[in-house]
Amino acid sequence: MNSTTIKELVEQARKIEPTEEHARRALACMDLTSLHADDTEADIEALCARGKTGFGQVAAVCVYDRFIGCARRCVGDSAIKVATVCNFPEGGMDIEAAVREAGAQISAGVNEVDVVLPYRAYMNGERDHALQLVRDVRQVCRNATLKVILETGELGDADMIRNASLDAVAAGADFIKTSTGKVAVGATLEAAAVMLRVIAATQPATDRTLGFKPAGGISTVQDAASYLYLADTIMGPEWARPETFRFGASSLLGSVLSMLGDDSQTSDSSGY
Repeated sequence: MNSTTIKELVEQARKIEPTEEHARRALACMDLTSLHADDTEADIEALCARGKTGFGQVAAVCVYDRFIGCARRCVGDSAIKVATVCNFPEGGMDIEAAVREAGAQISAGVNEVDVVLPYRAYMNGERDHALQLVRDVRQVCRNATLKVILETGELGDADMIRNASLDAVAAGADFIKTSTGKVAVGATLEAAAVMLRVIAATQPATDRTLGFKPAGGISTVQDAASYLYLADTIMGPEWARPETFRFGASSLLGSVLSMLGDDSQTSDSSGY
């Protein structure tokens, strides 16, 4: 597999025919997301209800931190995790502000924090400062799952994505994530292949389980099938499960349920 180029892997992934099995796997690994400025508690209640389907439930709901309490009430005693975002979406450089934000989120009872790497600073050579933000947020997150958003569409270059992935893992990331979904280029198969190869290379020497989260523009089972193919090929067929793999999406659920035979839920068209 290591001799296969990124281009070859991506070409293979694009040819995968989606199946019901892909749909079921995508459902189980989904972070069902609503990150709109005008979200209300009613929206979050509806989001959480959508995450409990006749075919199983999503892995997590991802909401702004003002809705953590609402989401926790709505998921109840189910296994659905509550995730939120930190330093989002700009990826600013204020370490103290990010630490305060993450600390408040942990105090509110969130299970998972998706923090944005200060990617502009990282690209401009201020890597130590950018990574210090990740390290400090890691400390305040304690046992919560920390997903580090690299904003790969902005990093662009494969070498930059690879280096940022390696650095994020070294700084304490449990998951490395492609995108906020708030920039022009979200997840791509090329970036995913690079990031998954980093996880494959670093996992043996890491004392925690590492995971990958593609997010930004994933809206169909066809999309999901291509990303699952990359995970299966690079990491092994049993690797992609909720503990190690997530889809950040708002509109994917509708496509999943349609393939599984339930057209009753309309999809969110926001494209996250």
